[in-house]
Amino acid sequence: MEKVERLISIIMILLKKDIVTTKEFAQLFNVSKRTILRDMETLSLSNIPIYSIHGIHGGYGIMDEYKVDKRLLSNSDLENILTALGGLGQILISEEVEVTIKKIEAMVSPLSPKGSIQLSFYDWEGRSEILQTLKICQESISKRKLVSFDYIDKNGTATNRIVEPYQLHFSEMSWYLKGFCLHRQGYRTFKLSRIDHLLMEEITFNPRVDSLGQEHGYQSESVSIKALISPSIKDQFIERYGRKSIENYSPDYLLATIRVPQNTNGFQFLASLGTNLEVVEPKAYVEEFRNYLNKMVAIYNENPN
Repeated sequence: MEKVERLISIIMILLKKDIVTTKEFAQLFNVSKRTILRDMETLSLSNIPIYSIHGIHGGYGIMDEYKVDKRLLSNSDLENILTALGGLGQILISEEVEVTIKKIEAMVSPLSPKGSIQLSFYDWEGRSEILQTLKICQESISKRKLVSFDYIDKNGTATNRIVEPYQLHFSEMSWYLKGFCLHRQGYRTFKLSRIDHLLMEEITFNPRVDSLGQEHGYQSESVSIKALISPSIKDQFIERYGRKSIENYSPDYLLATIRVPQNTNGFQFLASLGTNLEVVEPKAYVEEFRNYLNKMVAIYNENPN
């Protein structure tokens, strides 16, 4: 653990507890007592109101006035943060997230009731396999170092890329890396599951002026469609598109007006709903969707076994 992170952790612990001994801090951070003494001096010089108590029951504390003035988050606020981080931990599987969760847990009152919200995600094996890619990307972004990798796009075309990494983006079920591709001389978004042989180069880069404000193009064009849906999947449409997207149509069907990606991702989503959905407008999209489904059926017709 680096010194800055240790100092922040010390402050968080002292905000929660009254008195903590030098020995307790040394054991917690796996450093010497002398290191803890230097840390306390550093905090005092930084105008953090640390005080010490000598004797058997002595140790270090932080002025109560500082706790009252600076601790602006209530237990409810902290519980909400822990809930969000708990969900993030399930999709990121990051050591950094685990450390952050433990720091915030140390600030929550032990008398506080358990959180009323619980988040759960599918525990897919592929998520753990992508962890190393995430770590390399995070480190490269932090150190402002170029990354190189082989990339296979949705059409199966393989290319080698050298990229200035700027941001990791999680969308629904997938992780993406946003950055400036030196080969294409433009901003691109790369799906992590399509990246192979990822390396962090030793070459550093200076962030571009417009790097944070750029639209990186990971969103595809969409089209508005109308579809008859079974009441059994009404909840899925409410969660994704809201109640205003649905209106009554007949005793057996509802009419949904939604926007879907103008590509195979949209077809895949609609096909996943099976016989609970029938696209009715626009006619051109109905035809495209029908062709997509016919190609699927053709595969099984050609291979009956």
